[in-house]
Amino acid sequence: MSNGWKTRTKLVHSGSKRSQWNEVSEAIFLTQGFVYDTAEQAEARFIKAEPDEYIYARYGNPTVAMFEERMAAIEGCEDGFATASGMAAVNGALMACVSAGDHVVGSRALFGSCLYILDEILPRMGVEVTLVDGRDLDAWEAAIRADTKLVFFETISNPTLEVVDIKSVSAMAHEVGAIVVADNVFATPVYSKAIKLGVDIVVYSATKHIDGQGRALGGIILGSHELIRGKVEPYMKHTGGAMSPFAAWIMLKGLETMDLRVRAQSATAAKLAEALEGHPKLARLIYPGHASHPQNDLVTRQMGNGGTMLSIDVKGGKEAAFRTLNALKIALISNNLGDAKTIATPPAQTTHQRLPEDQKQTLGITPGLIRLSLGIEDSDDLVADIFQALEQA
Repeated sequence: MSNGWKTRTKLVHSGSKRSQWNEVSEAIFLTQGFVYDTAEQAEARFIKAEPDEYIYARYGNPTVAMFEERMAAIEGCEDGFATASGMAAVNGALMACVSAGDHVVGSRALFGSCLYILDEILPRMGVEVTLVDGRDLDAWEAAIRADTKLVFFETISNPTLEVVDIKSVSAMAHEVGAIVVADNVFATPVYSKAIKLGVDIVVYSATKHIDGQGRALGGIILGSHELIRGKVEPYMKHTGGAMSPFAAWIMLKGLETMDLRVRAQSATAAKLAEALEGHPKLARLIYPGHASHPQNDLVTRQMGNGGTMLSIDVKGGKEAAFRTLNALKIALISNNLGDAKTIATPPAQTTHQRLPEDQKQTLGITPGLIRLSLGIEDSDDLVADIFQALEQA
């Protein structure tokens, strides 16, 4: 039904199912189980549940199904499985697709928890992992082998905003039959073209731009029906990482305004980047949508927009960065992103604190780095707030 709709319409209407009461807002089915009319019906459903037939909330739920269908519609793929958090989505997508003895190639510029899975958990399970500079196509080509089973990367890395050439890396992976899994949270579903560019499985932390208002944890794994129902669903339903109905309802409400929020946030990020260019207190300005970003052309081709995230490296290291953070009046110091409120994060001391110092240096996560997730406040107010805070550096 929604194939001809544009994204903003899909965000409001796709996947909607109404009960006998014909409610306007999606219904929340807060139930852990479902009743069968007969014992024969229970038996049949456990053998093969048809669409809109449910067994247990860990396996599926009508409210969760609406969120899954809506996300699949806007991502341009066949199916999705909603998860309890973004990291449950990453873990589920990876663990469902690899076995002991497999080889995985990943970008080394990753969120700390993603890196933990590749560095610690997968090797513990007998999976060989090779990490590469995600920006370097020659490094990908050298690392991907005939027996490589899976390739994983963040389309835009956290927090230094490095960009992976999705089309080229996906093509290399597919040449050897590897599955391509991409964490697309910084690109957002609004600007995502990952499936079209060759990614097999896209994961999102719905906690970020999808909710966008700091209310709930959630995630989703998106891809073909074969991958989602054949590999992901069996793993997720037996290991317990399913999204709750209430969280799914929150995400559905968030999706209705996501396009409006993300476009406003991105416009503010671009405005702030222009204003900060050449600022004397900054050692680095990192914004994918700015001409100074070394991969700006690639970003334009892949997303058409620089997104909602911007990072700055304050001269003077940790002390200067902390003085800047403590002087903020509008932006909040926290570690979430994609929120309606502007959030500032010092990654070296928080989200990426566990990384050894040599890895931080390799990834460019310096003591003075501040990651900014732009909100929907007035852009002039935000620019003024950042500038007055930098005066304290």
